This record gives sequence, C-alpha cells and structure tokens, in this order.
Amino acid sequence: MNNNKVWFVTGASKGLGRSFVLQLLDQGYKVAATSRNLDDLRKIAAHDNFLPLSVDLKSETSVKAAVDATIQQFGSIDVLVNNAGFGQIGSLEELSDAEARSSFDVNVFGLLNVTRAVLPHMRAQQSGHIFNISSIAGFTGAFPGFGIYCATKFAVDGLSESLSAEVKPFGINVTIVAPGYFRTEFLSAGSLGLPANQIDAYESVRETQIAHQHQINGNQAGDPEKAVAAVIDVAGAENAPLHLFLGADAYEMAYQKMAAVESDLEAWKTITVGTAIEA
Repeated sequence: MNNNKVWFVTGASKGLGRSFVLQLLDQGYKVAATSRNLDDLRKIAAHDNFLPLSVDLKSETSVKAAVDATIQQFGSIDVLVNNAGFGQIGSLEELSDAEARSSFDVNVFGLLNVTRAVLPHMRAQQSGHIFNISSIAGFTGAFPGFGIYCATKFAVDGLSESLSAEVKPFGINVTIVAPGYFRTEFLSAGSLGLPANQIDAYESVRETQIAHQHQINGNQAGDPEKAVAAVIDVAGAENAPLHLFLGADAYEMAYQKMAAVESDLEAWKTITVGTAIEA
C-alpha cells in the first residue's frame, strides 16, 4: 500500500488504537489520531507524520474540527479506522436507560459522527477505505450480560453493510473488523462499564462478569499487534473483504452462529415459506 496515504484513527490512546498509530508511523504513513485526552496521545509519539487530536466523539462540532485539522495538515484522509468504543456489562433489565444510551452514544453515534465528517472528503477524491472496529459480539449475541454491548456492535455491523453498498460507487471500501478476545485493556476498569444497580437474581450475568474481569482479562489468546498488522495488510488488498473476523475464537463462533441460523431455517422452513398470499 502507498505509505503516503493518511490514516485517521479514533480511540488511539490505548489498545488497538495505540498499536495502529505506532505501526503506521513505523511504516511511514501519516496518522491523525483522536482521544479524549490529548496528553495520552502525545505520550505515544513525537513525529512530523503524527497529528494528535483531542476529540469528543459525541460532538459533531468537535469531530468536524478534527477532520478539518487533518485535511489542513496532511491534505487528505485516505483510511478511516473507527476504533473508539467501550464495553458494558449488565443484564438488559438492570442497565438503566442512561447506561444503555451512553454505550450507543460512543459505539454507534460517535462512529457515525466521524464517518459523516470524513465521507465528503473521500467522495471528492473518489477513493478511501473505512474500517469499523466491531466485535464477534456484533455477529453473535450469545454473551449473557453483554446485551447492550452486542446491540451496539450489531448496529455497527448493520450500518456498515449498508454503508458499503452506498459508497462503493465512489470508490470507497468498507470493512467490518470483528475481533474475538485480544489481549488489550478492553476488559480493564477504564474500558468496561459495570451496572450501577445490580440484580442478584441474574447469577449467569454475575458469573460472566467475574469471568471477564478476573479470568479472561490478561489471558486472551489474541495478539493485538498481529490484529493491527492484519488490518493494515487488508487496507492494501485489491479486493478487501466486507467482513474480517480476527482470532480463532471469532472464526469458531461465527460458524456456530451460522450453523444455528441454518438449523432454525430448515427446522421451521414450512412455516417460513408458507406465509405467502394464496394465488
């Protein structure tokens, strides 16, 4: 891939976002990166090709200012990585309206704010690639206690599929990145919301919560550096995929979901296809 291209990466102060910045700069790309805390970004690198930006993704004004600053500094935005987001544990009953909306504000509407701000530039140059960092939890919801998080990522998957069809005539590609468990800070206190009002009856949810906080966290099989390298490689591919699953666990869970859907389709086919209006 032409390393003169400009990347715009959200949620770049830690985890996959931070790895994107470091790998891209090392390969000679120009990188604009966002976070709520500018000092956290400045600690990553001091480089002529690096533009750290303090951005509130929930503010269209803040997002537009960051995009404009990137265009002014580097002249274009060629690859967008919508990476910012956070997890939320809690059953659907125990999470408040405010807690649920907070997840959607960042994981979905923040992503939309950035995408809307970047698209006019990509359309004008008739090229671009948008990577929306989703999750295997955007393809299968079989995670008790992660219903709201799954809902935000299912939304990302759905809007990304539509976006892909909408922008393809302008030479813009869209790829949904669906990682499994990777060894980042995602399951740490700063990236994982807990319900303010827990309901003791949800034993399976508490078990899931404890497992993710104390057993899975720090023991994930996925290497984040390899995940980022894979995405960078895909950005240079001639026929980039719409769906990119990352991790052996994501691969297995995706096939489990497809098998479950196929099973329901065939088991209930008579009812499914028998709903047509009689001639």
